[in-house]
Amino acid sequence: MRTYKLYGRQGWGSVLVEAQLVWYGMPYTMVELGDLFASAEAREQLAPINPLAQVPTLALPDGRIMTESAAITLMLADATAQRPLVPSPGHITRPDFLRWLIFLVANVYPTFTYADDPRRFVPEASAEAFRVNVAAYKERLWHQVDEAAKAPWFLGQNFSALDIYIAAMTHWLPRRQWFATACPNLTAIALATEALPDLAEVWRRNFPRG
Repeated sequence: MRTYKLYGRQGWGSVLVEAQLVWYGMPYTMVELGDLFASAEAREQLAPINPLAQVPTLALPDGRIMTESAAITLMLADATAQRPLVPSPGHITRPDFLRWLIFLVANVYPTFTYADDPRRFVPEASAEAFRVNVAAYKERLWHQVDEAAKAPWFLGQNFSALDIYIAAMTHWLPRRQWFATACPNLTAIALATEALPDLAEVWRRNFPRG
């Protein structure tokens, strides 16, 4: 049996890949890591296979390592023809999917990297101002995403990996209460995604407080 190995942490970016593996019914094992910001041991555990010590990190059945959630998203879609989470080439929604997938990982996702521990990037004296500025920038980015969202799913009638990204990332700062007011379209998509029975356990495990 072809089994994947997902390195991750509860509630972190690994949930993006975990949900897709569950959706596709792909067998996998989970390697739970410690806090990669606070634990040198956790970083040392992951660094030999991913020098950046970031999640998600996915070991393929043949032993090769995949990183970068967008790349993993496209690869997993190629590996199965069942219930695709990525529009096929030529599908009318394919350009929008690719645009917003890369927007999320290239623009929004890095704001978490920068703001989670600003002292990695700026001097201690500037850390708080840097965090505040990044947080404000992140909110502006989310407004752009919300304006582009359709219904009932981000692309309209077709559920996709974008909806999984939105459901997970709206649990992170500035969190659901802010999204409910500022980004109602994304909030509706997140709640609808979490209501899907096939993914319910993924959300319960990663975000037990809702």
